[in-house]
Amino acid sequence: MNKALSPSLYYTLIVSLGGFIFGFDASVIAGANGFIDAEFNLSDWQQGFVVSSPTLGALIAMLFAGGISDAIGRRKALILVAFLYLLSSVGSALAPNFELLVLSRFIGGIAFCSLIIAPLYISEISSPENRGKMVSVNQLNIVFGFALSYFTNYYLLQFSGSGAAWVSDWGLDTHLWRYMLGLEAIPAALWFGLLFTIPRSPRWLILKDRQAEAEQVINRLFDKAQAQTLVKDIASSLNEKSWTLRERLGFLKAKAMRFPLMIGIIIAIAQQITGINVIFFYAPTIFEQSGVGTNAAFMQAVWIGVVNVAFTVVAMVTIDKWGRKPLLIVGLIGVVVSMAVCTFGFKQASYQVQESVVITIQQEAPIVASKLEPLTNQVYYSDVEFKRSLKTVLSSEEFDTYQQPLLTSSITMNAPLVLFGIIAFVASFAMSLGPVMWAMLAEIFPNQTRGLAISLVGVINSLTSFLVQIIFPWELANLGAATTFAIYGCFALVSLILVAKLFPETKGKSLEDITRNFEHKAMK
Repeated sequence: MNKALSPSLYYTLIVSLGGFIFGFDASVIAGANGFIDAEFNLSDWQQGFVVSSPTLGALIAMLFAGGISDAIGRRKALILVAFLYLLSSVGSALAPNFELLVLSRFIGGIAFCSLIIAPLYISEISSPENRGKMVSVNQLNIVFGFALSYFTNYYLLQFSGSGAAWVSDWGLDTHLWRYMLGLEAIPAALWFGLLFTIPRSPRWLILKDRQAEAEQVINRLFDKAQAQTLVKDIASSLNEKSWTLRERLGFLKAKAMRFPLMIGIIIAIAQQITGINVIFFYAPTIFEQSGVGTNAAFMQAVWIGVVNVAFTVVAMVTIDKWGRKPLLIVGLIGVVVSMAVCTFGFKQASYQVQESVVITIQQEAPIVASKLEPLTNQVYYSDVEFKRSLKTVLSSEEFDTYQQPLLTSSITMNAPLVLFGIIAFVASFAMSLGPVMWAMLAEIFPNQTRGLAISLVGVINSLTSFLVQIIFPWELANLGAATTFAIYGCFALVSLILVAKLFPETKGKSLEDITRNFEHKAMK
């Protein structure tokens, strides 16, 4: 162990490396998606499934993650997760077809249950006054993973078009997306090895009646006085109500669980239904809709990563000072406003095929140019209407080939306004729903049912994320960008009202005190 760091922070940094891998795995597809589409000639729904298949894997894994982590321990569960990340990254990079690519990404999605196991472990090795900050380290690593994936995608794209000899020798120019997806194997292998060095969760050990071992771990993590207090608090909370296996499986019926479950479900849905993973996983696609070229779209996606990191740091600094609820309220207000800005920006856009572009296409595809010629005299005020007109004159393959250059050259809109709206959305999310949800989920459930409860809420969170992701390509094609962002803004407004009216504040309280307060509410 590094003596320059506190033991809790040292182990938190190791465990939260899984957050980095999740962030990289989840968002790297944003850059690879277009190249995968071109190689496998995917439909809109197939594109959505390539992006969302990990979330489907996570949805299934969340059903069992809490129970498995309760049965074998948080550490063993995390080691298994790290192996799945490694297997998925290698399989995705080598996938010869659409089906095996989806299967490999699905396996990686099973590893997404690290999103509930890692915060669970971190919360159980942290002191009450620093717990929010420590759990937020995992969220910070997630956004670092997001940011690095955007950087690597951008620079791999630049290298692939550089014409350097090594680019051709390594096949980077012809297999760009495979390199994008395969890079994840490096941190996954590192994390797998490091996880063997962390201790077991002391709360899990006490739950398993391994009191002596739990005290040894707590004494490694905290000073003597704090360690004695924590041992007594944990033991007393377990003695107050010792739940049988049947009671733990049927915990949904317990009156004391209704309020924390309601809070958990609301925040789990709110975090995803406002569209954050659409921004993260489809960033270049969204920016291309505003009329910028592919290189510029990748570069703007990098800005999303930078802003995400910066405002996650803001949340880490303030979460244990301001509290969870104020951050959620401020962040959701920001989401509502930023989605309104994006809606306005896309609503004001107009589209017209330029004759100069048709002349350029004429040189390489005369037939396509002749099909486009009649459209040069028409102006469209909807991206949906414009794309439908293109599809009526072009074949499916021609549309896939020329959609982006035609969109870039035909659109007239305030692209910087849309960029501002999306970046403001990411900033608002990063300081609120992103880190606060995982901090609260690790706090609001009793020791006896924490793993099972977080699993249930994690399933709901993953299901919401899966539905939002898989439907986005269809929404973009049939409803348009303006309507899609307006829907996200409405969901954010509803979430804001629910948070303001219902949510409690949990900062600075021990996990056992939070449980007692919720049980007191249930008795009223």
